[in-house]
Amino acid sequence: MNEINTELPLAIKVRKQITRALSDYHMIAPNDHIMVGVSGGKDSTVLSLLLKEIQKKAGIDFSFEAVMLDQKQPGFNANSFKEFMLSQEIKLTVLEEDTYSIVKEKTAVGGTYCSLCSRLRRGILYNYAHQNNFTKIALGHHRDDMIQTFMLNIFYSGKLGSMPPKLYSNDHRNIVIRPLAFVAENDILELASIWGFPIIPCNLCGSQEGLKRVKMKNLLDELEKDIPDIRRSMANALGNIELSHMLDKNLFDFTPDHRRGEVNLTPDTSQQQH
Repeated sequence: MNEINTELPLAIKVRKQITRALSDYHMIAPNDHIMVGVSGGKDSTVLSLLLKEIQKKAGIDFSFEAVMLDQKQPGFNANSFKEFMLSQEIKLTVLEEDTYSIVKEKTAVGGTYCSLCSRLRRGILYNYAHQNNFTKIALGHHRDDMIQTFMLNIFYSGKLGSMPPKLYSNDHRNIVIRPLAFVAENDILELASIWGFPIIPCNLCGSQEGLKRVKMKNLLDELEKDIPDIRRSMANALGNIELSHMLDKNLFDFTPDHRRGEVNLTPDTSQQQH
């Protein structure tokens, strides 16, 4: 493992992008106690390391610690990661819950594990955060995750939506924040490579072929050959929405303007002749 030099130009760039997201979306308040959900992967580890730097420089007091879930996947070994986090003086708690067996049992042959696995993991982490009085849960989703989710919703669900940078959980017990909202995955990959910290591979969903999210990433890679700034442009679009140019009647008032003599036409329900 190399030295964790947080003053590298790339580290400073990513740290500033995190700080911008924290500020723009009011993610952290004074005296917050934040739980960073870590998987042992590159994204949440880079987030933890740079959040520690931000904590030193921030004008407000807040605390954070990392929490990892051991889902009892075959071959899972967090020992090197535990030692690394200890060396960085970041408190790490490892929860143990056998969700692996449940996912394997409930998923049909040929099906993908991601949805059920993430739902179980989310429930365990949300409960732990609430029971231990954390005020926020920070997750390691980055800009590319948000773009891919946006595409998945369009192509497979028929709706416009992505991962919000800050939201209340459905039960309103937790506030979830995504400080990497402005950070490109390639920058995280490069920084993780330079720093050389231990990474725990995912042997469950990470080993499956043909995942829809992978298809979205491959599609973006292809489009990027002709449109170099496509990822940045799509990320900007998520924060630049013109409701009047969409078709959602719940978000924009399309009712007739009677002052202009507009009338409401009755829909034609007659059967078309073929």
